[in-house]
Amino acid sequence: MSAEQNGQHQSNGHHAQQSTGEESNEKKPESQKAEKQPAGGYDSTPIPKAPPGYTVKITFHRASNLPMADINSLSSDPYVLAQINTSLRMRHKEDPNLRFRTKTIRRQTDPVWNCDWIVANVPPSGFKLKARIYDEDPADHDDRLGNVHILVDSIDERWPGIREQSYKIKKRMGSKRAYFIRGCAAMFTKGLDMSGDLTVSVQVLGRTEGEGGRTYTIGPNYWVQHFSPMIGRLTGTKDPSKGKGGTDRYNFQANQFQLTGPVPSELYHRYVEFKPFVKGMFTTTGLRGKVLSHALHHQHSRVYNFDRTTVYGMFDHPSEDMTLQFLDLVHYDQGGRIYTYVLTLDALFRFTETGKEFGIDMLSKHTMHSDVSIYIAFSGEFFIRRLKHPHKSPQDQETHPPAEIEGGPPSSEPPKDPAYYELIIDNDSGTYRPNAKMLPKLKAFFQSSFPGLKITTLDCQGDAERMNKLKTEQRERKKAEGNQIEYMQADDSSISSSDEEDLDDQARGKRKSEKHQIERNAVTNPVDKVKGWAHQSDKRRDERVAVDEQAPSRPGPSH
Repeated sequence: MSAEQNGQHQSNGHHAQQSTGEESNEKKPESQKAEKQPAGGYDSTPIPKAPPGYTVKITFHRASNLPMADINSLSSDPYVLAQINTSLRMRHKEDPNLRFRTKTIRRQTDPVWNCDWIVANVPPSGFKLKARIYDEDPADHDDRLGNVHILVDSIDERWPGIREQSYKIKKRMGSKRAYFIRGCAAMFTKGLDMSGDLTVSVQVLGRTEGEGGRTYTIGPNYWVQHFSPMIGRLTGTKDPSKGKGGTDRYNFQANQFQLTGPVPSELYHRYVEFKPFVKGMFTTTGLRGKVLSHALHHQHSRVYNFDRTTVYGMFDHPSEDMTLQFLDLVHYDQGGRIYTYVLTLDALFRFTETGKEFGIDMLSKHTMHSDVSIYIAFSGEFFIRRLKHPHKSPQDQETHPPAEIEGGPPSSEPPKDPAYYELIIDNDSGTYRPNAKMLPKLKAFFQSSFPGLKITTLDCQGDAERMNKLKTEQRERKKAEGNQIEYMQADDSSISSSDEEDLDDQARGKRKSEKHQIERNAVTNPVDKVKGWAHQSDKRRDERVAVDEQAPSRPGPSH
């Protein structure tokens, strides 16, 4: 039994109690009543009270004279990973920090991003902005090219802001190899500077409407589509387009959609400690906990992998066009697909196609999607249905699946009108055990995020019979229309492009038992797994990151 299934199994009593109240307690034996529920799940801790702050737009314009991380092209593939810190108190110290990633610019040491990040409720006491510049390297770990720290002591509506200010990039935490390559190039290139700059603007847009107490991302609504042919082979997920000579091409798709915040404050859930090892996995304590945490972080980075095939897009605000983009990411109603999702506290919506075959013993799919976050907003599964009549209630008509309806898949292209579609979303997640009473809040949030789309929510316990019936219909349609997925959520760090024969065997469904045994060994024999991860370069990088976290943040404008 997987951790996801195990957690859901142990949380059944909790969900039933929420759905039926005291009646469920009357039906339980005394011994079961006294059984203590595992810690975690819904957390009612309120957001610390604070007056509304200011809405701030941060723009990462460009960088210049970056080091060269690629010796072959004498360039880099740079992006910015930013984090904003304020004086506002968090509900818990484990709440994730507010972060933003720009798109990657290919083969440039003078990249231009012009990416906006709009953050609400920044307090009058100001903020500290940490911008780390990395070189994207999907074959290895991303090299840090340097840092810029910007400290603003106070803001208000009269604050003049920062207008395309260039800041010197701190090289101390950068990749020594990248700066060595640039140093060698400087020896043979006249006028090549060794000091880089990052140009940033910050503007106050006005007072934030609504309640204060927490910062959150307003927009823009960025979406990112990640592809992995390697995982596609392991999952048996085929690209709809054919490769050369009509051969099948494998691809696995993961998606991220930044929705407009704030997420309703009531959507606040902590991982459930349904097994002793789970706490260590989330807090990275103990040998087994460190092994599992490392494996899940690694899986997350593989599934949500940034490389040259990654597709980026953006909307200024929610619209029907944005809804159509979401429907395109989930392939409308084609193939009976079911998706696993996580909604983060900052309204980042992550999802991949899934099914009962997704997951391995002891490791959790929702933990992987959340990147082992202790707190999230919500999690579960969802799927899409196409309606026969766009202006009628979904409950009063046929839908595809299961019915065959003209004017769309599988015989023709799907209609490009959100009114034809229904999003059915649930709380089926044993890892975080979302509270069924919060489903109306989730529904309202998705209705505002995807205009025109009909939203139906299901409680995985109270609506179990209907939910299972609908998902069975999805799976039957998948067998009839789509490719069968079998995603082994395994650590593929040791797999390289030379393993074509093994991957073909995986794609044809061979060696499953051997694969499961390897995965079980990673849990039951963690020492052997740790030895495989003990790379000195990673240790040195982690030490540099730890030192950098303790370093004071001061503005560093260039002159």
